[in-house]
Amino acid sequence: MSSASKISNAGLATLLAALAMLGPFSIDTYLPAFPNIQATLHASPLEVQQTLTAYMLSFAVMTLWHGALSDAFGRRNVILAALAVFAVASFGCASVHSIHYLWGFRILQGVSAGAGMVVGRAIIRDLYAGAPAERLLSLVTMIFSIAPAIAPILGGWVVSFLSWRAIFLLLFGYTVVLWWASYKYLPESLPMDKRQPFSAEFLWTSYKNVFKSPLFHLKAGTIAFNFAGLFLYVSAAPAFITQHLHLGPDQFGWQFVPSVGGIFFGALAANRLAGKMTVWKQVSIGFCFLIGASLFNVIFHYFSPPILLWSVTPLFFYTFGMSLVAPGATLLVLDLFPNIRGIVASCQSATVTLLGAVIAGVVAPALDHSVLTLALGQFACAGIGAVMWYTGRAYWRALTAQKQNAWETIE
Repeated sequence: MSSASKISNAGLATLLAALAMLGPFSIDTYLPAFPNIQATLHASPLEVQQTLTAYMLSFAVMTLWHGALSDAFGRRNVILAALAVFAVASFGCASVHSIHYLWGFRILQGVSAGAGMVVGRAIIRDLYAGAPAERLLSLVTMIFSIAPAIAPILGGWVVSFLSWRAIFLLLFGYTVVLWWASYKYLPESLPMDKRQPFSAEFLWTSYKNVFKSPLFHLKAGTIAFNFAGLFLYVSAAPAFITQHLHLGPDQFGWQFVPSVGGIFFGALAANRLAGKMTVWKQVSIGFCFLIGASLFNVIFHYFSPPILLWSVTPLFFYTFGMSLVAPGATLLVLDLFPNIRGIVASCQSATVTLLGAVIAGVVAPALDHSVLTLALGQFACAGIGAVMWYTGRAYWRALTAQKQNAWETIE
């Protein structure tokens, strides 16, 4: 067991949210610095854009392993090791003098940044079940939502008054403080007798079982495509803000504050609704917001050029719906394989980040020439997510009925 000091539920939620914040801080904070990085490192816009793709791909690949490592070596140990690696990578990013070295250190950041997010979900499910788990997960989301709101604003200020290198130095300092807090307060939720062997045979069997499960793909795909609709706008933020809305690098808050406001209030609503209605009903309400907001976004920009308030308001309602869907859907994914929750959390996170890497590297550059095409892309993501969710529900009902009929036949 851990030697960490005892921590309250609110304290645990705050610490897990702070760990999960490494992801958005690593992405959103440096977006306003793209032109400065391009000028300083004598790189093309595409080369700078690929620093985000390199981060997302390495993040996605490594999320497949954070959970497996934590299942074998303990949740706390994996988080502490990952934070140490991220600190080194952040200092390296601040020191580079070529775009290729920046790619390398961004890959190292991606390898380590996802541990807190992935392992944090497993910690919550280790310690809690049902409505308490959903409430704690939504509370983490509420606190976590601060990061995407302040990250681009902070990045814009730093670039305006200091240098893009200072952004990565701030990440280095944040990580050092976070390592100390985790060492002192983060509990070990997986005792030695419940750990799984870190062997090739066991891992192969576990990953094969997860990825062979149609329910896993449908439920995890729901979360991934809902997030992809938001991440499309995150990836396209430099074009959306500066080219289409004609705002400056210190005004990224116009996009990110509504988005994060929706995440916060959606998580608050999910927290209040936990235990008061079924997960299926809560997710259906969430999809009403997701589909409605993205459809309005398409219709408005089909008939009108971008207008600041009207172009960013749909992002609030989209992320509100996304936050209503995510907690219940995430817990249902984790409960598919209770004995290897770490691996399941890794696989679920990998689906989100792999799709995010495709969005950042392929879809966003193809669609960011127009606000209408961005809106259509978001609507498509929400629609695919809805189809996957309701297909998964129908599949689960058919599977349950089949099992029931089998038991009746035996009896």
